[in-house]
Amino acid sequence: MLKKHPKSLAYIFFTEMWERVGFYTLMAILVLYMDKVLGWNDSKKGDWYGAFLALCYFFPLIGGWLGDRLFGRLKTIRVGAILMAAGYVGLALSSSDQIISFILGLLLIAIGTGIFKVNMAVMVGNIYKNQPELKDAGFNIYYMGVNLGAMIAPIIATVNSAVFHSYNLSFWVAAGGLVMALVIFQAGKFLLKPADDFNPGQSEELTGQKGIKENQAGDRRENTSSVSNSAETIPDSATTLQSNQDRDFSDRILTLSILFAIVILFWVGFYQNGFALTLFADRSTVRINWLKPETYQFFEPFFILILTPLLLSFLTSLRQRGKEPSTPKKIFYGMAFMFAAMLIMVIACRQGGNKDLNIMSPLWLIGTYFLVTIAEILISPMGQSYVSKVAPDKIRGLMMGGWFVATAIGSYGSGLLGKLYSQFPHHQYFLLLAGLLALAGGLALLSMKKLERYGQ
Repeated sequence: MLKKHPKSLAYIFFTEMWERVGFYTLMAILVLYMDKVLGWNDSKKGDWYGAFLALCYFFPLIGGWLGDRLFGRLKTIRVGAILMAAGYVGLALSSSDQIISFILGLLLIAIGTGIFKVNMAVMVGNIYKNQPELKDAGFNIYYMGVNLGAMIAPIIATVNSAVFHSYNLSFWVAAGGLVMALVIFQAGKFLLKPADDFNPGQSEELTGQKGIKENQAGDRRENTSSVSNSAETIPDSATTLQSNQDRDFSDRILTLSILFAIVILFWVGFYQNGFALTLFADRSTVRINWLKPETYQFFEPFFILILTPLLLSFLTSLRQRGKEPSTPKKIFYGMAFMFAAMLIMVIACRQGGNKDLNIMSPLWLIGTYFLVTIAEILISPMGQSYVSKVAPDKIRGLMMGGWFVATAIGSYGSGLLGKLYSQFPHHQYFLLLAGLLALAGGLALLSMKKLERYGQ
């Protein structure tokens, strides 16, 4: 699968994998930790869950600027990893009596995650500058690294909970994951350096070139003063070209803004995996030996690792026959699968999940995660690939940050909505989510022509 891809992809893959081990170990137990250790109610948990995720996906906007203009990709990624490691140590030292350590830890993780993720995603796009036809596949492989880490993480959390009865130990393991990520990233820095498109001397060089050209233009004006009147009648092709470039620049930003608005609603539904679905696992699902509430988050990344190669093979087959759907259509199909996942939860709640008794079969959640997985494969890596294709070169990092800001808004919405999980019957809660996803799918269809202009 990696044969035709750049060698640097392997270092990105394993760096991202270990970083995600840390992050998803936290996500597997965050709501449970706030519930069982800190003793917070659902409303307070919803506030903190949504705020933390929102910050994780808001800081990429700043991280994109840091990578574009100030530090470059490599340095920004290293700083992000160090901040995350410190944050997990803060969580490991927290308790019901040490809330400040918990809050500071979450803040450091949010900042570190934000500036780390966006620059890793931009680097994936950059290594395919000479192989644009492999970019979608490259992002899918990168996403497998994300989900390999996400699959390992709930197992770690489950073992620590079952054997050592400690959430704090899982936070220490998360810190170790970030150390591993840093080691691997440093080992591959020479292969990764060409993907760092940061050039601090570029602006000075361009300024100098501009001065030379202005001097040359002045000399030409003196030598051609005798024909200046006739020259005024010549169409200014340079002005027309600049106008077209400005129009294209603005249109690309508008197209990405439409995509960002659509995916916000997807993330509201998706991030119920760490909130409403975890609470359903804890309060409504039968307890079976080692299948604990935190264990259910294993299934989504597990399905991704199984389904991604199959999906890539299927899409390759379609591409060879000239029938591969455009990236925006893949995103629309993802919305449809997410809508179906929420409908399964509506049925599960109507069948007994509303009672908050541990009577429901685990198959309800496992089936839901299966559909959520297909939706995620079709939306998250495809969306990042789309941004990489459409974003103007000089603000690619900023626009990738915009993708994560959309994720931030959606994830914060998931927490705000999560506050209502216990306020009315659960089937109505999931029906509301299904309605939001139907709205997102409708917006995608209405905007399809514009989205496909750049993202075939």
